[in-house]
Amino acid sequence: MATPLSHTSLSPFRTIAVVGLGTMGTGIAEVLARAGRDVVGIDVSEAQATTAVAALESSTARSVERGRLTEQERAEALARVRTSTDLRQAADADLVIEVVPESYEIKQQVFRELDGIVRPETILATGTNALSVTRLAAESSRPERVLGLHFFNPAPAMKLVEVVSSVLTSPGAVAAVTDLALDLGKEPVAVGDRPGFVADGLLFGYLNQAAAMYEANYASREDIDAAMRLGCGLPMGPLALLDLIGVDTARTVLEAMYTASHDRLHAPAPILRQLSEAGLTGRKAGRGFYTYEAPGSAVVVPDALTPRAGDTPVPGRPVRSVGVAGSGTMASGIAEVFAKAGYEVVLAARSAEKAQTAKARIGKSLARGVDKGRITAEAAARTLERITPTGTYDDFGDVDLAVEAVAEDLEVKRQLFATLDKVCKPGAVLATTTSSLPVVACARATSRPQDVIGMHFFNPAPAMKLVEVVRTVLTADDVHATVREVCAKIRKHAVDCGDRAGFIVNALLFPYLNNAVKMVQEHYATLDDIDAAMKLGGGYPMGPFELLDVVGLDVSLAIEKVLHREFRDPGLAPAPLLEHLVAAGCLGRKTGRGFREYARR
Repeated sequence: MATPLSHTSLSPFRTIAVVGLGTMGTGIAEVLARAGRDVVGIDVSEAQATTAVAALESSTARSVERGRLTEQERAEALARVRTSTDLRQAADADLVIEVVPESYEIKQQVFRELDGIVRPETILATGTNALSVTRLAAESSRPERVLGLHFFNPAPAMKLVEVVSSVLTSPGAVAAVTDLALDLGKEPVAVGDRPGFVADGLLFGYLNQAAAMYEANYASREDIDAAMRLGCGLPMGPLALLDLIGVDTARTVLEAMYTASHDRLHAPAPILRQLSEAGLTGRKAGRGFYTYEAPGSAVVVPDALTPRAGDTPVPGRPVRSVGVAGSGTMASGIAEVFAKAGYEVVLAARSAEKAQTAKARIGKSLARGVDKGRITAEAAARTLERITPTGTYDDFGDVDLAVEAVAEDLEVKRQLFATLDKVCKPGAVLATTTSSLPVVACARATSRPQDVIGMHFFNPAPAMKLVEVVRTVLTADDVHATVREVCAKIRKHAVDCGDRAGFIVNALLFPYLNNAVKMVQEHYATLDDIDAAMKLGGGYPMGPFELLDVVGLDVSLAIEKVLHREFRDPGLAPAPLLEHLVAAGCLGRKTGRGFREYARR
């Protein structure tokens, strides 16, 4: 019979065995050794064990070069690691962490063998991110001592560790492993047992949708990745990240998630199966969504799908002056962007007073830029001089490009486009900045739908580099070319997409945010743990609940409703908790309360 679990006696974990010395296992071994633990690294392959030692030597040498370790600390850490191909070498371990391939059969075999090898008080941890910890624990003779310990790759750099308990896990085991994670300098998040846990549970649904978006030929791989990097501040685009993780690994995780949830958003996109079965599993194979210099290389090389620079079929129309319709933050930001780039700008609002207020806002923005050294006082003054405020759209008569940034209401926009159709000269390009409404509906309000296109800027427009260029089925080629050329002149990164709900960014971002709300609604994890998991485990600049409160819960709900209405997928239905908060007037920072409470200004 196992001895009672004592928190205090277990927390030191002096000797730890790591079973499986791939990239993750080697990284975990390094983290443990640098924190003063004796590590036994075990792998069935002697060659893999040798490779792991070489990787440890190389990694710690880089740390010395960067001043993160002294030569003596490096030598001491390396001396704490020994490797073996014999699982019996785990006999004296206080904790065993397995990171063998994601297969129930392989992991259960390891746990069965460990049951007959380790001491009764030893804790067994699985590094899985896709399989059921409960199912693995149930196969063990010590289920109360089995839990999940999910590190993120690369383990030495990534701060997040998910500590996963099943209904069988002893609280003492969880507490002891949590203490260890803190001692390793990690930030542990306690979660229950479901596929993907918190970080991967949210991340892989998003990655899957990005793969499906690419497969549908909605946007190019480069544009999907650029949109999410520049529009959301993510360190990598989703398709590049799938290549890094491994397309086959992503498929395995998604299969497990779909089996548990039956949510169609988790059903692996067919392209993941096709690439996996063709052996095109990403960086490790030298080819996945992208092509790489060599297997294992991070260097992307051109292939048949790589767009050629300057490959434009038709030239754009000349644009010298721009009209911006609206008086809010987005309109004034867009006017500032065009004026900075040297365009003459007519800023029109519903009244001359509103237009003057918008120009004053631009003046303050430029003054802040001067204070921060981003623009000279002379350049700021010239920029402001290029902006002519007006209370009538009649002053758009000579503009070459008219950009509307009025309320996100289809009837309001349709009426405005009908007005622009009357006042703008023939050949002027008419653009909408809508983020969720059909561009073609704006186009059909005019007699020249071929001249209408979407230019979705991101807020704040002067700072955000991305513009989604949205073609309808009626948009003329030279209108598309015009907007691409203008984006280059205003130093924005343009990505092309079709006229469907959410375009690229919102169509991928808001289902992820909605799924985070569902996690809280189901009491699976707390707001703080989910935000921490996505920032520390996914490299997101903000956690989902921080972002929801900044965007506004009412705005978020409206976008989610549009996505659900267009794609008719039950998994896109807005989480009831979000609807309840909006109904209660808890809209985020702007009302002082959303998912969190904020101090009133």
